[in-house]
Amino acid sequence: MPDFELTEEQLEIKRAVREFCEKEFKPEIALECDREEKFPMDLYKKAAELGFTSIYLPEEYGGGGYGLLEMCLVIEEMCRADSTLGMAITAGTFASDLIVQYGTEEQKEKYLPPLCRGEYISAGAFTEPARGSDLASRLDTKAIKYGDEWVINGTKIFITNAPIANFIITLCQTDLKVRPPYRGQSLFIVDRDTPGLEITPLHNKMGIRASPTGEVAYNDVRVPESQLLGELNKGFYHTIWFFNASRVAVAAQALGMAQGAFETAFKYAKEREAFGAPIIQWQGISFMLVDAATRLEAARLLTYKAAWLVDQGKPDPMISAMAKNLATRAAVEITDDAIQILGGYGYMGEYHVERRHRDAKITEIYEGTREIEKLTILRFLLKRM
Repeated sequence: MPDFELTEEQLEIKRAVREFCEKEFKPEIALECDREEKFPMDLYKKAAELGFTSIYLPEEYGGGGYGLLEMCLVIEEMCRADSTLGMAITAGTFASDLIVQYGTEEQKEKYLPPLCRGEYISAGAFTEPARGSDLASRLDTKAIKYGDEWVINGTKIFITNAPIANFIITLCQTDLKVRPPYRGQSLFIVDRDTPGLEITPLHNKMGIRASPTGEVAYNDVRVPESQLLGELNKGFYHTIWFFNASRVAVAAQALGMAQGAFETAFKYAKEREAFGAPIIQWQGISFMLVDAATRLEAARLLTYKAAWLVDQGKPDPMISAMAKNLATRAAVEITDDAIQILGGYGYMGEYHVERRHRDAKITEIYEGTREIEKLTILRFLLKRM
């Protein structure tokens, strides 16, 4: 692995995103989106026009043609500027890399250009009410073939972007007899206006309230053979490939959230005085900041390494799980420390660290819980040591 000194081009991407956020991410917009559970559509389209939301999508379809590392730089910088807006905007093309990797040319032409232009929002439906992170078991959402159509029945839960998505990539059980059952799963692209598809928004989330979440019910949803994504009965393997990359993206989200909270707390600690001196001079405060800076540096290097491995065509599930596990725990604890350092002010919404803390918690849950990540790490350690 090379020394992680970012190239000038990568640094320019960070500078461009930071400039965009400083101009467009207004505190009042973030508070409104959080309070009203509203997706920042105007900001999403502006970010798309500058190529930030599709930086990893192929150039021939209107994307930036960059890799996962550059995508992580965008995510980190946006979530650093504002956790609520950054997370919602950068998740607008969620799961679309499955189309890049496994889609037919017809599927790529249909879905990727509108995504790049900011006209489409995508979603990926994997989690089920009775399954959670366990995708290896037999799925309750089933797709049965009748003639040249597949008929889907089942329910998916906690689906990011579901209420506003133009299409939903859905993991289904297509072989009901095979053992183990994950060898009989397939992916389908289901358009929003398909008859029988019912989407129910989920409200009152702890955090990331600007990122809509929903329950998706499939009631005799009929899709043609052309909507099969990737190989028949290889959907589980396609999904695991996707999670190896998406977990790194979640680590980048957490990294940005933690960095933003750290900077707020550090600035406050230098200016706030108690007992005749800035509170940063007191060890109870300074040690929290020192520990936060150290954990941020470690999480950043591990996240960049995991992204670089994916870009080199050498994805390492253990490193991806380590990056997510380290970065997300750091985010929850650093945002909590930031509230503590700001005291009563930290508990109030206008300083935004309490919102960062609420937003950070989900990173330990979705794309595989912290406990699932540890099991993944252990499984690979047992193989390699």
